[in-house]
Amino acid sequence: MGVPRRIGCLSAGTLSDEQTAAYEWCDGRFETVERRDLDAVDPTAYDVLWWHRDDPFDGDAVAGEPAERLREYVRSGGSLLLTLGAMTAVEPLGFDPVGPDATGWEEIDEPVGPLWKTLSADHPIAEGFDTLRVHTRGPGVTVPYARYEAVAPAEGDVLASTARGDTDVVKQMATVLWEPGDGRVVGVGSAVSFLQPTHDVCHRNRETLIGNALTHLAGEDSVPLTGRPKDAAAFAAMRDRLAGDTHRPTYHLTPPANWLNDPNGLIHWNGQYHVFYQYNPTGPFHNTIHWGHAVSDDLINWVDRPVALSPSPNGPDRDGCWSGCAVDDDGTPTILYTGGRDKQQLPCIATAADDDLTGWIKDPENPIIEETPTEPAVLRTEDWEGEFRDHCVWREDGTWQQLIGAGIEGGGGAALLYTSEDLRDWEYRGPILTGDRDTAGTVWECPELLDFGDRQLLHVSNYEDVVYFLGTYEDGEFDVERRDRLDHGDFYAPQSMWTDDGRILTWGWLPEARDLSGQWDAGWSGALSVPRELSLADDGGLCQRPAPELTELRGENLHHDRIDLAGGDRQRLAVDSRAFEFRATVRLEDAEAVELSVLETPEREEYTPITYTRNSEIRVDRGPASRDEQATSDTQRMRVTPYDSPLSLRVFVDGSVVEVFANERHCLTSRVYPTSDAATGVSLTAEGGSATVASLDLWEMDSMWREQGTGDADGSASPVDPGTIRD
Repeated sequence: MGVPRRIGCLSAGTLSDEQTAAYEWCDGRFETVERRDLDAVDPTAYDVLWWHRDDPFDGDAVAGEPAERLREYVRSGGSLLLTLGAMTAVEPLGFDPVGPDATGWEEIDEPVGPLWKTLSADHPIAEGFDTLRVHTRGPGVTVPYARYEAVAPAEGDVLASTARGDTDVVKQMATVLWEPGDGRVVGVGSAVSFLQPTHDVCHRNRETLIGNALTHLAGEDSVPLTGRPKDAAAFAAMRDRLAGDTHRPTYHLTPPANWLNDPNGLIHWNGQYHVFYQYNPTGPFHNTIHWGHAVSDDLINWVDRPVALSPSPNGPDRDGCWSGCAVDDDGTPTILYTGGRDKQQLPCIATAADDDLTGWIKDPENPIIEETPTEPAVLRTEDWEGEFRDHCVWREDGTWQQLIGAGIEGGGGAALLYTSEDLRDWEYRGPILTGDRDTAGTVWECPELLDFGDRQLLHVSNYEDVVYFLGTYEDGEFDVERRDRLDHGDFYAPQSMWTDDGRILTWGWLPEARDLSGQWDAGWSGALSVPRELSLADDGGLCQRPAPELTELRGENLHHDRIDLAGGDRQRLAVDSRAFEFRATVRLEDAEAVELSVLETPEREEYTPITYTRNSEIRVDRGPASRDEQATSDTQRMRVTPYDSPLSLRVFVDGSVVEVFANERHCLTSRVYPTSDAATGVSLTAEGGSATVASLDLWEMDSMWREQGTGDADGSASPVDPGTIRD
């Protein structure tokens, strides 16, 4: 980076002691520094302007002709640094319709400073720091701050949140980059006060940070925004940046970066599969939810589309556009979703602005249901006036039906029914099913009702499990015949689509099983399951099969007609891979158990055992899977068909995902994080006797994103090599 020739230090009236200390430091650091009142400054005379301020702005301080000159200077190509309370100027200056929502003064009792995002770690402003956690302000002082917490900038990129001592406070977003017009604005809203003394390391870090910011802004090189990319090349660049992460799945749907949770708005429209999902563009954590968007012609090759739905600064969804569904309203794709603002969460509606479903028009009358029902009384909590969210909508006998998930005062969850003629005026009908009253605090999230003809399936997510009920639904009531779990592992908030050929395909969110800091360091969080085809078996039970289209992702194959396993002997397969499908039929014979070990190092310092036992149980033990202390190390279990019948087993391993299908009935999904690059082996063993593995196949699996990357000569992405099958 070069050195700025002229820096203009701004003020609005008399300089405070804090401003004086900051600008005196600037005088000593750079050659030509001039202090100018906003009323008298000619912005065009400087390479960069710096506005440092203790308190947030009131409306009068950034209004009138001087503010207009500053606004036009930036939009015409100028650069501006806003620090501490001055960062609140972005809203009145028109650089962002959403300004920092958290401002004031705070006492610092431990070192504090920027928590850089992984994708921002090489930004010029972060130059010279060898860690994501940089302390710029020491303890024992009271200092001003301005940052985003409950809301996110609508136009800017969050470069860093906040590190407090050894704690990552990811929701305190304090360093932001904007590019209004042709100009650039950087805001550093906390931990850069100059007046009060600090210790050496924080002092040096603060000076490096502000020096970097002024130098970068005075230069000509810009860094593209990545929070809400608009084109395929930008998405591909984000994916390429993260492609070396061996934990990142390649054939399970993931966000380009940052955060993913619930699948939303699934719809097969004009021959394309559209999967929307809960997305946080500000970082890999749950906050300020938008709708991400991915689309495919064939369920095999997927491309990223721009963010489909963002919070409206003055709307009922200001704090988040949460989970919802999509329907075809007489040729108009329409989504119903939960809007959150303050302590309210209420249903909202939007219609597609184009056939590609890339833009959505929110109804000006949102929310379409303005209050929660009174019977039964909806659960009130510290966070919400009513735990009332998530939508399933269908048309029945010419009338729209809607389920909304809720918690009930006194205990238990509920799926609440509404009806409408036009998707906008809804009449409450009551719950179709409620949970046990002794489960206080339970909320039934993401309810979905699926019709299989003679029988129906209702599933709900209750914070821990995805519970499904099989039975009959008629006249607003659900009569339960069977109850079970859709998946016995890391699987939540599934949603389904009806395909044009009449199938039901379901995706679920696969949350991470490592701590928040591990997710932050990775730069991404969350994946979706492979699409599962749901149907009913001849005996009336539920079948779950991987969508048959997934076979098109298969590459090199390893095949065995039969493997005989003697008790205690381990047979290693000729495989080195982190992305494969395993398929086999297992018969216990007289063995107590058969273990399939995946993601295994040569000396078995790390391995993930999938064990089928004589007591009709499959378990995945995450204890030996990883030496990473940030990773979960429990054992997950599910019951399956009795041991005296052969087990049909399909396992999809993909980076950190292990997705198990047993007998096309039972599913268990695990997230595991081996630390060794050599954790690519696969082996089999029997315990306490002999067993037979018949007709074993293992296929390498290709990436679902290979057509939109920029890494190879043919335009395909360059993810980490998933491995090979050895001869």
